[in-house]
Amino acid sequence: MSSENEQPGSDAQDAAPEQLALIRETVRQAKVPRAKPRTWRGAELAPELPVARVLVDKGVLHLDRYFDYAVPADLDADAQPGVRVRVRFGAGRGRVQGGRREGGGLISGYLIERIAESDYSGPLAALAQVVSPEPVLSPELLGLARAVADRYAGSLADVLTLAIPPRNARAESKASPPAPPAPAKPEAGTWVRYGQGPAFLESLASGGAPRAVWNALPGPHWSEELARAVAATLASGRGALVVVPDGKTASRVDAALTAVLGEGRHALLTADAGPQKRYAEWLAVRRGSVRAVVGTRAAMFAPVQNLGLVAIWDDGDGNHSELHAPQPHARDVLLLRAAHDKCAFLLGSWSCTVEAAQLVESGWAKPLVADREQVRIAAPLVRTVGDTEVARDGAARAARLPSLAWQVAKEGLTRGPVLVQVPRRGYVPRLACERCREPARCKECAGPLEAQDAGPLHCAWCGRTEGEWHCPECGSFKLRAQIVGARRTAEELGRAFPSVPVRTSGREHILESVPDQPSLVVSTPGAEPVAEGGYAAALLLDGWTMLGRPDLRAAEDALRRWIGASSLVRGQGDGGTVVVVGEPTQRPVQALVRWDPVGHAVRELAERAELGFPPVSRMAAVSGRPEAVAEFLAGAELPADAEVLGPVPLPVTDPSRPKRTGAAPVGEQWERALVRVRPGSGAALAAALKAAQAGRMARGAGVSGGESGVRIRIDPPDIG
Repeated sequence: MSSENEQPGSDAQDAAPEQLALIRETVRQAKVPRAKPRTWRGAELAPELPVARVLVDKGVLHLDRYFDYAVPADLDADAQPGVRVRVRFGAGRGRVQGGRREGGGLISGYLIERIAESDYSGPLAALAQVVSPEPVLSPELLGLARAVADRYAGSLADVLTLAIPPRNARAESKASPPAPPAPAKPEAGTWVRYGQGPAFLESLASGGAPRAVWNALPGPHWSEELARAVAATLASGRGALVVVPDGKTASRVDAALTAVLGEGRHALLTADAGPQKRYAEWLAVRRGSVRAVVGTRAAMFAPVQNLGLVAIWDDGDGNHSELHAPQPHARDVLLLRAAHDKCAFLLGSWSCTVEAAQLVESGWAKPLVADREQVRIAAPLVRTVGDTEVARDGAARAARLPSLAWQVAKEGLTRGPVLVQVPRRGYVPRLACERCREPARCKECAGPLEAQDAGPLHCAWCGRTEGEWHCPECGSFKLRAQIVGARRTAEELGRAFPSVPVRTSGREHILESVPDQPSLVVSTPGAEPVAEGGYAAALLLDGWTMLGRPDLRAAEDALRRWIGASSLVRGQGDGGTVVVVGEPTQRPVQALVRWDPVGHAVRELAERAELGFPPVSRMAAVSGRPEAVAEFLAGAELPADAEVLGPVPLPVTDPSRPKRTGAAPVGEQWERALVRVRPGSGAALAAALKAAQAGRMARGAGVSGGESGVRIRIDPPDIG
């Protein structure tokens, strides 16, 4: 020991009482309850704006509102609008400790805003956790999501589930690169083939907001033209968003954007990228590092900053319709974005949907088309084989390949690959007049007539029985329904051309491209691979089956499929020929021969306006068990001009086949009713159906989308 420690009265002796006092104070402080994370009992609140307004991730309509929570002081810095949070949800008024509500299960949500006082008079629960300080929900995205939820009678939480990808901590921890400078204004390139094409690019480059429906010429240039439109928008210092139907198409636009803009100037948002890469790309867009986006339907919500252009390719493709609630369509979401952000809009396709024709007809968008001389140069020669010729053709009866198609295929194989399009299995045609092929429609609501299991004719929309049908066009009393299988097509072609390789592309295995060598490529609609240099010829078989599908869009979709396949064929000047097996008098066949999809869409729009069909009218489908549908419709306060069609029984789901989205549960007999309103009443219809569904769920009458509930779909793509 040192001499200092030995001396009496030293500082060491005086320190003993001080140490005892310190120990006593420490023990006294330990008895004070500390704030516990996830409950924050006893924690101080944030000194400013101590209330957080939170949207909880509960996709049920009667909870489609904001809830207030207290903000602990320790979370004050991170609890900013737009971040992901965790909160306690479901605690009752009786579970209150120290003026704070406790209990309930942990649930995710988004912090919408911070406010000084809550409208709620009772005690508030505290925020349990700020999952990440990264703000992922901007005011612009919130406003868009709310508009989509209201239009489709859905919940805001469900829309945000579609709009914001799941969090990936590794991707979030990495900084995004700085935004590159704006590129130079691109040259017009092949846009000069369109009368207003160069002017459209010039308007984008100068900061304008043109709105156009673009009927693209056949051939491979469409992806480069789309990339030049994006480049022109970026040159003005703004962002651009392009939505395409599938990953194969996204890859083509991705390659075109890389060729026009260079590496690192755009993001590719597809499900094939994986969760980490996709979230990293999404974050780069939200942070402003990337201002151009191309992706599939989930990209319709991409948070592009300073948005200058929204574009959609092939809006008639079914992949643009979201399968999850509230099932929005990418075209309608982009229309909402164009209106909210006051940006340019471009709808492009080889074909033309009725909705696109309506945009032009109403004056909201301008047509962007080429003159007939350019169409004749780019389009292939189209030849037809009617039913009468097929009936007289022995080769067609034996092998389903008419003599003309066989000759065109044989000649085409000397110059390159030949495409053969066959309808996929499951195409079931509706009934039509045997003589003139006019679709059989109900006298009351103009819905399609059908007959199941050799039963009487009845309407698929309103359910009325039709006892004495006759064709209003030609007076015939005979109906036709023909189902042609496609299983043996490849085998039959292999026997007809034994020395030529036969490739198939369909749902199980889709080819992206084929070499420029003689081969037969058998493909289902939508799965056609791209041929290097274009196909020498194409055979479009079983046209009656395509036109006879039991759907309002059968003719429009058949023409879109035919034009999509024919656009992959070389131009007429290079010997490209297309043979379509279909009645030449049919309107879609005539439109294909003339290569006039716009004219077909305009005539189809006029016919739907006369009959009150969508998109001229707004329509909603209500499906469920018979008693549930009847109760729902009786309690819904529908608009005064609403017309209820049905209900009619839905087909019983086959347990041995893949379940379709919206199909009835296995073993249950469901019904469907259609509610139709006039133009201008669509918002009122959606609000009424949403209120009725919310009230039903609040009473515990069924879970939305559950097997005992009622399913609602606004603007269903397939209504029969």
